[in-house]
Amino acid sequence: MTKLFKNISFLYTFDETLGNIENGYILIEDNIIKKVGKNWENIKADEVYDMDGYVVIPGFVNTHHHLFQSLTRGLAPDKKLFDWLVYLYEIWKYIDEEAVYISAVIAMYEMIKTGVTTTTDHLYLYPYGNNKLFDAEIEAALRTGIRFHPTRGSMSLSKKDGGLPPDSVVQKDEEILQESVRVIEKYHNSEKYSMLRIALAPCSPFSVTPELMIETVKLAEKYDVLLHTHLAETKDEEEYCLEKFGKRPVDYMEELGWLNSRVWFAHMVWLNDEDIEKLSKYNVGMAHCPSSNMRLGSGIAPIVKLKDKIRIGIAVDGSASNDTNNMISEIRNALLLQRVRYGADALTVSEVLELGTMGGAKVLRMDDYIGKISPLMAADFIGFKMDKLEFAGGLSDPLNAIVLCDAKQVDLSVINGVIKIKDGEILDEDLELLINKHNSISKKLIEKASK
Repeated sequence: MTKLFKNISFLYTFDETLGNIENGYILIEDNIIKKVGKNWENIKADEVYDMDGYVVIPGFVNTHHHLFQSLTRGLAPDKKLFDWLVYLYEIWKYIDEEAVYISAVIAMYEMIKTGVTTTTDHLYLYPYGNNKLFDAEIEAALRTGIRFHPTRGSMSLSKKDGGLPPDSVVQKDEEILQESVRVIEKYHNSEKYSMLRIALAPCSPFSVTPELMIETVKLAEKYDVLLHTHLAETKDEEEYCLEKFGKRPVDYMEELGWLNSRVWFAHMVWLNDEDIEKLSKYNVGMAHCPSSNMRLGSGIAPIVKLKDKIRIGIAVDGSASNDTNNMISEIRNALLLQRVRYGADALTVSEVLELGTMGGAKVLRMDDYIGKISPLMAADFIGFKMDKLEFAGGLSDPLNAIVLCDAKQVDLSVINGVIKIKDGEILDEDLELLINKHNSISKKLIEKASK
């Protein structure tokens, strides 16, 4: 099946050779881009779409999330991270497979609506040992059609062991490792153009044992998968690590063997210059979560200092600490927050869009087939119709307008060659039912926790 997207008013390929093309086209065959250029008049295809008035760019890559948290948005609005977690664990301990499936579908669709074509997820709690929660979110990804790189998260330290969560959501190290093997062997596809890859992700330095961190590295090396965790998110975490391990977070990760090129860390707000040099030396990646860091009062990650030293992607983080799944908003906040701290020229629109596309692809080690629009890349791209109210007066530079002028959502989403949003509408006739079901599950969870 071939599809021709012709007459694209402004095509930004993010490919250094192809550059920006006015009145261009994209020809795809099945799930792969075959041709990109200007003259489409003699090109034939099974389906043809006229993109006059559209700006088209590569799809966004979301590098850190907790999909289930869309069930508890807007709660604990004035708490910092540790207190926020303790409060919400008492609700999250009641989630089941249906809750994970529905919340994942909702979060994924909201991300697709705001330009995401590839996302990861960090599912780290398994109430009462329900390991099928991981399988449930993969089923959700299959339904939505998003390109998915979930991480098998874990927690093994409960309150009685000096951690934060209740006993009901943690697991033993042995079970965690067994489940890690199971999901890799069942789901991980390392081939080019893969729609599903698995990574391993102990939740944080303060929620698992040192032994689990070390053994997880060994497992990742054996199966050649990536590693992920939270790091240096808050000042409280730094103080905890100094008290518990006698080291700051980055130094503790080095001791455990977690400074290596398989790893990407979420947040990394509280870094000093020595930390930054170590992270650069070991070629780690980063998921930058500006809205979550603002919402929880965690601080401002030093992206300006990091951007030329390590691989960086942008992330919406959990829907309960954001409290949206809006990637357009996240990219805008990433730009503005760096300017608040470092000045008006600290980060450009082009740079922040690069972080949201190819930057995320590099973090997830998928940049050989996603992150730009060019031949032999996966057919993942998004389009914005520029005749809308929010863009009025901003057409002199459409790329700037997408980030600066409140582009509320995409009007076109193509993922793996399949149209997921057309004329601004998500192509799932059950969306209203899914939203209602999601709200019903959310209400039941909160009521159950309040009893």
